[in-house]
Amino acid sequence: MKQEGSDLDSLVRKRIRALRAAQGWSLDDLAARCRLGPSTLSRIETGHRRIALDQLTAIARALGTSLDQLVENAADDVVSNPTHDPARGLTQWALRGEPGVTVARVRLTGPPPKGPAALKAHPGREWFTVLSGTVELLLGERRLRVEEGQAAEFPTMLPHAIGALGGPAEVLGIFDRDGRRTHLHERAPDPYPSG
Repeated sequence: MKQEGSDLDSLVRKRIRALRAAQGWSLDDLAARCRLGPSTLSRIETGHRRIALDQLTAIARALGTSLDQLVENAADDVVSNPTHDPARGLTQWALRGEPGVTVARVRLTGPPPKGPAALKAHPGREWFTVLSGTVELLLGERRLRVEEGQAAEFPTMLPHAIGALGGPAEVLGIFDRDGRRTHLHERAPDPYPSG
């Protein structure tokens, strides 16, 4: 008798089967790795048996994934809409990464902000690679030129900012939780604009 389940239940079963097939493993191969009987695993994959949490944990571990990834059901970020910040001269597409990490594609159209007050500092590290154009990285008192194909990685406790040099530039960056809050949020309008 087939177990009635939710869409998530069906998705998890399909993922187990797909991950097993991607490894080139038979039911016997995966069953041996997660210490379940092949018939039990077959019934789990086909929906003829409920999946117990301890079984799901063992299956995830054997497949080289986490329980969270196996049961994740968020598909609302399949299409990413950019956010625009004309004042900073950038457009960004944030992509989901591992918990606490965000990957973002950023298009820069303006130079780095002027003055030490515009530099940001926060705990963590950042990494970016230049996809096109040339980027100027302000890192404390230093000005670094990062060209297409080059990458930069730095501790973010150093005050920092980036901008485009000589025309638009695009970067792909990896930000930790603090970096995401500092760099990838939509800025509220300045209530006291200068000039």
